[in-house]
Amino acid sequence: MASSRKNNALFIDQEALSALSILKAGMLSPVTELMTEAQMKQVLSTGRYNETTFPFPFILAPAGSMNEKVLGRAAVGEVLDLVVDGTRVGSITVAEVFEIDPNERVRHIYGTDNPSHPGVQTTLKRLGKLAVSGRYTLENDPVAPILRSIEDAKQRIESKHTTAIMMAANPLHRAHERLIRQTLDSTDLVVIFLLKPYNNADLSYEIREQVLTYFVEHFLPKNRVVIVPLEYSYIFAGYNEVIIDAIVAMNFGCDRLMIGQNHAGVGLYYDHNSNQSIKDRMHGIAIDVTIAREYVYCNECKTLVSTQTCPHGSHHHISYHADSILELVKTGLMPPAVLMRKEISAIVLHRLFPGRITNIEKLFYDIMPVNGLLEEHTDRDFYIKLMELYQTTSLT
Repeated sequence: MASSRKNNALFIDQEALSALSILKAGMLSPVTELMTEAQMKQVLSTGRYNETTFPFPFILAPAGSMNEKVLGRAAVGEVLDLVVDGTRVGSITVAEVFEIDPNERVRHIYGTDNPSHPGVQTTLKRLGKLAVSGRYTLENDPVAPILRSIEDAKQRIESKHTTAIMMAANPLHRAHERLIRQTLDSTDLVVIFLLKPYNNADLSYEIREQVLTYFVEHFLPKNRVVIVPLEYSYIFAGYNEVIIDAIVAMNFGCDRLMIGQNHAGVGLYYDHNSNQSIKDRMHGIAIDVTIAREYVYCNECKTLVSTQTCPHGSHHHISYHADSILELVKTGLMPPAVLMRKEISAIVLHRLFPGRITNIEKLFYDIMPVNGLLEEHTDRDFYIKLMELYQTTSLT
């Protein structure tokens, strides 16, 4: 549907639409509507909303001179269209327009307003100086199918406990696999919220979903893991990420949340002996939060180990830094199997570099053991067989 007149519309981006959708569906409860100026000030001063922990105000303050003009002259009761990429996606009935301090807002989200921080810089570009509150409607509800899929999965296995994991899987590596398996040991159903970012710096969501689905379908028990997309708005960033994750997971029907020790913000209040410090910050949020120990590969133990149980020093450890593993695959290199499962690497490289290997059949018959029959092969098959050659040890 085409947008209406520009002087009667607010232009927002897909990220803001996602946040509004989550709010509208009740996934940020007890916050269920855009905050007023008074509510904003209450959250800024207390860190709570209606006696429940909420780390920063939920407001709509879109950047842009056109938006500033529209909000600057908007009257109470006026209906403004919400427009994304030229398309009307909903409307808002103005109840109040008030000024905000963009720098104060990013400080509450990221703990700093230093423009050298990438999140700060990006968020400041999206923030205007005027916020609007009021009831709003949206054309589509992307959250309803997610709720149904989780509820269906719970009913299939009569789940008593459902545990959420927020995961980018960018890319999916061995430590991710261990975290998922560890979680399955102590719960009936695992819901993996696969984060869907709004930039092209990482692997596409489609690749990460394909990889994670492949792993779940081929290497985990049937019907005990469900993957759902979660639009990764800036509200999930910063040092308060754990709190927002817990609120969202609870409202999606999970009673437990598993996070890694290197999860954003955990280090600021992580107690190596317990996670009580996290619970102390979560007033009114009815969900159990567990922090998984950090996993590394130890070249003495010859396996994945927890840093808390391995007797060998850190100089024997290989850490699972997703950004470094991603750098390998984006340059076309196949990560060692100790970092990524060969089937996973094959999927990623096949998707990133389609048709790169032009003489697949010749390579197969020249350097791979074959059964003597003529067969067709794909570059994905080639990557898997190549890793098997890498893992041959008789001459090394």
